[in-house]
Amino acid sequence: MIVTRFAPSPTGFLHIGGLRTALFSYLWARKNGGKFLLRIEDTDQARNSEAAVKAILEAFEWVKMDYDGAIEYQSKRFDIYAEYVNKLLDSGKAYRCYMSKEELDALREEQIKLGKRPRYDGRYRSLPPKEGVKPVVRIKSPTSGKVTIEDGVKGAVSFEWSETVDDFIIARSDGTPTYNFVVAVDDALMGVTDVIRGDDHLSNTPKQIVVYNALGFAVPKFFHVPMILSGEGKKLSKRDGATDVMEYKKMGYLPEALLNFLVRLGWSHGDQEIFSRQELLRLFDPRSINKSASAYNASKLLWINSEYIKQKNDQELIALLKEDFSLDVGGFKNAALLFNLCKEKARTLMDFASEARRFLLRPESYDEKDAAAVSADAIALCERFLEFARDKGEFHQAIGEFLEANDLKMPQLAKPMRVALFGAAQGPALAESLAILGVKEAQERVAALKNRVCRG
Repeated sequence: MIVTRFAPSPTGFLHIGGLRTALFSYLWARKNGGKFLLRIEDTDQARNSEAAVKAILEAFEWVKMDYDGAIEYQSKRFDIYAEYVNKLLDSGKAYRCYMSKEELDALREEQIKLGKRPRYDGRYRSLPPKEGVKPVVRIKSPTSGKVTIEDGVKGAVSFEWSETVDDFIIARSDGTPTYNFVVAVDDALMGVTDVIRGDDHLSNTPKQIVVYNALGFAVPKFFHVPMILSGEGKKLSKRDGATDVMEYKKMGYLPEALLNFLVRLGWSHGDQEIFSRQELLRLFDPRSINKSASAYNASKLLWINSEYIKQKNDQELIALLKEDFSLDVGGFKNAALLFNLCKEKARTLMDFASEARRFLLRPESYDEKDAAAVSADAIALCERFLEFARDKGEFHQAIGEFLEANDLKMPQLAKPMRVALFGAAQGPALAESLAILGVKEAQERVAALKNRVCRG
């Protein structure tokens, strides 16, 4: 059985890079009928945040990404880690190191002078305990040879033991375990078979293999996923989109659109751009992830989101607008016409809500320049047209007949009418707008503008 996991540290909100890694792990497990686990790596008590844990769970719920079993918290597993530290000590595969800070600083200074990479030299493998120093526990790492990882994304990656790993600390002087130790222990005990994670963790892999081998655990398959970069090829910043996942909800992105966008950052299936969740579960394979970094493309995300908005039915949109933007469209009699117009223009639900509000709510203010250009004669023209159109069945035809009968150009009618309807001379097509609002509502909005013009 394939078992994957997502193991965030709760020191900040879940960003899209983390969500993409979780998505890859989720899809691979679900495709193979396996398990997808969620583990919170909260051993850093000083930096942990309950709000961050809540945000991670909230994001998982929003994108409808379920996990198997209960959430595992590393902070509740310290007894387990202590047990395995002791096993390594008892078997002679780890030892207590009494090296003082002064000794370690002197060693590093000497190595730097000699042009060597600073590293612990293993001296306390055989030295006796030292008074006045509270020891750390170090694991014995190989001192020669190399290890080759058959990475599912990057291919064969080799590390020379002597250049990569020293006898690293697995338990600090206060007894708390270190990252690479607990990750390896947890993955092994939880039965994780496939580790899909960012390639910034590639350098941690040799250390974790040391732990697997020392404890007799099977080494999982690794898939190290390249980072998401900005369009300029730099590290993704908040300005570029590296923000809390739930901010995307506030901005009006649909969860299925965001997931579709993220899975395409580094993975593809021919030229297909839009994937249903069922298609992703059938087609996704982490071995097909690109070896090079992916570029975040905000325009592509907007396009994908607009395509998903078009796929939503009216009832789904009514529910989303009410839940996310406190906009109740349920009682609007021409909601179907309104949604058809908004779907063609909106790239986000925020756009959609903004456009819908223009029809649902009368203007509270007018563009000063546009309103100043509306004369009393223009108001009278709008009133005459609406009386003319009252009994017409189709507004495109009514507009054409009225303009022809009065020897007018379209802007002479459309500009003042849009100011009345929406508060500005620029806006949706006049015929479609009137079909959505109806003549009675249009007349009341013209009357409101007339009052303002007259007062002016």
